[in-house]
Amino acid sequence: MTAGAPHVLDNPALASLTGPHAHFAEKRGRVLRYPVDVSPWLALPDEPDDGDWADLAALAGPGAEVPLTAYAGQVPEGWEITFHVEGVQLVDDGLTTAPDPEAVRLGPADVPEILDLIERTRPGPFLPRTIEMGTYLGIRRGGALVAMAGERLHPPGWTEISAVCTDAGVRGQGLATRLILAVAHGIRERGETPFLHTGAKNTGAIRLYESLGFRLRRTTAFLAARVPERLPETVS
Repeated sequence: MTAGAPHVLDNPALASLTGPHAHFAEKRGRVLRYPVDVSPWLALPDEPDDGDWADLAALAGPGAEVPLTAYAGQVPEGWEITFHVEGVQLVDDGLTTAPDPEAVRLGPADVPEILDLIERTRPGPFLPRTIEMGTYLGIRRGGALVAMAGERLHPPGWTEISAVCTDAGVRGQGLATRLILAVAHGIRERGETPFLHTGAKNTGAIRLYESLGFRLRRTTAFLAARVPERLPETVS
């Protein structure tokens, strides 16, 4: 737990959807989420009450699976935890950033090729409109997209680096490192600070990120829960 007032990175989806990404926010009560074709991320209040869980259920729909990333409390009776992986959050603590001469900015026309690379490398969710969340850079070889990285959550003053992936045929060439530093350079140019998430057991990636100049800020968890098919009736 962070002492004192909550930090924007303690609940980064909420800080994003009430801040720079407010134009994406779909809202019911105090619960916010991205459109389902942009990102699976949603945001509960720091201390959700019964009404917030009811609003989340109504927003998602009966039986839906919803991510609860960074949530550390208990889910209500009838909700089923379907996914739980321990994670870490790392922040820029001395990155030596630089633009990359081979990197190209990716846009909506590149989404089919991006989705194909994501399917092969599985760095995490990427949906048809995820490209709208920020700047995505890629490297092509022989005209084919072989590596990419980009921006996802955007709490005030911070931007998350995400979708870092490299095709198996070109791994070991340092392309991911180059793209991370290029994306971070653009974030820094805006006067913001890069951060990222990864799995706590992903020790190879953590070592790479720390060697580049990221430091561990906090541990977290990646959760998902299933909305009950039938919810208890509420008394108005």
